[in-house]
Amino acid sequence: MLLNWTVMILYNYFSAMFVGPGYVPLGWTPEKSQDCMYLQYCKVCQSYKAPRSHHCRKCNRCVMKMDHHCPWINNCCGYQNHASFTLFLLLAPLGCIHASFIFIMTMYTQLYNRISFGWSSVKIDMSAAKRDPRPIIPFGLSAFAASLFALGLALGTTIAVGMLFIIQMKVILTNKTSIESWIEEKAKDRIQYYQTGETFIFPYDMGSKWKNFRQVFTWSGIPEGDGLDWPVRDGCHQYSLTIEQLKQKADKRVRSVRYRAIEDYSGVCCPVTKGVKTFFTTPCTEEPRIALSKGDLILATRGLKHWMYGEKILISAADGGIRERGWFPRNCVEKYQYDSETDQPVDGEKKSK
Repeated sequence: MLLNWTVMILYNYFSAMFVGPGYVPLGWTPEKSQDCMYLQYCKVCQSYKAPRSHHCRKCNRCVMKMDHHCPWINNCCGYQNHASFTLFLLLAPLGCIHASFIFIMTMYTQLYNRISFGWSSVKIDMSAAKRDPRPIIPFGLSAFAASLFALGLALGTTIAVGMLFIIQMKVILTNKTSIESWIEEKAKDRIQYYQTGETFIFPYDMGSKWKNFRQVFTWSGIPEGDGLDWPVRDGCHQYSLTIEQLKQKADKRVRSVRYRAIEDYSGVCCPVTKGVKTFFTTPCTEEPRIALSKGDLILATRGLKHWMYGEKILISAADGGIRERGWFPRNCVEKYQYDSETDQPVDGEKKSK
């Protein structure tokens, strides 16, 4: 049984790692040119982002049906390896539960043979068992410590990986990814904020958990579709989700605030020279930091008490309008007052941190 668990766990682990999620072909465009208006354009891949695809900064490619980038497999979880990744999350806790049972029973039987009860004390002799026949493999103090340590690892893995499996099954049974769940929540917030009266319906939920399950798990092991075109439920458009993404992106630009850097910032994770509070409240995220030079312009889209996240506007012609995104200390910038018509700074602008 242990060999079976090991083979199945490693097979799905390496499948998720080396098969990969599947990438949108470089230079991809939809078959109908008019559909380009419903899609976002990726400047890095020089192609349009297909429905359900997102650009991964670490893979540096647009990933089909991207769920998240997993550091444990050093790859993204997406269209082609979603089933293998989820099976790995299921089999690893089952194998650890089996191993935990073996560890517990081994320690129990070995301790039972070595414990002697007196009137006022309990003695444990780890040198040898009281009963014959003696165990084939000697079980001393070092073996007991190693078994106890392995039991802790097995139980920890069962809890941690088991929770990830539950999360993955929830999104699979609704035919969503973690990113799409977040987009759906932002869609509801946008509609409620602007009181538009719209009703956003997630287009890829087939209305049946079994049908959603079959979108990922098939007998052949190959997921349905080609990763570019997806079946949608009745009443939804093929680009319903991408249209909502464009609306959220436009809303993000409208609600962003322009700032100007008043201090240099090197882009380190925990800057020592920017204050104690800034040092200890650095965002716990894998998102990058951006280096700032005095006079740089930044469009801030969200922020914390001592940190902000935004896009640095590179206005030189050689940059081609590319923007760098990341976190930066709030005390390094000030609000940039400018005239919307001339895009020039307003006289007598006041510092506003």
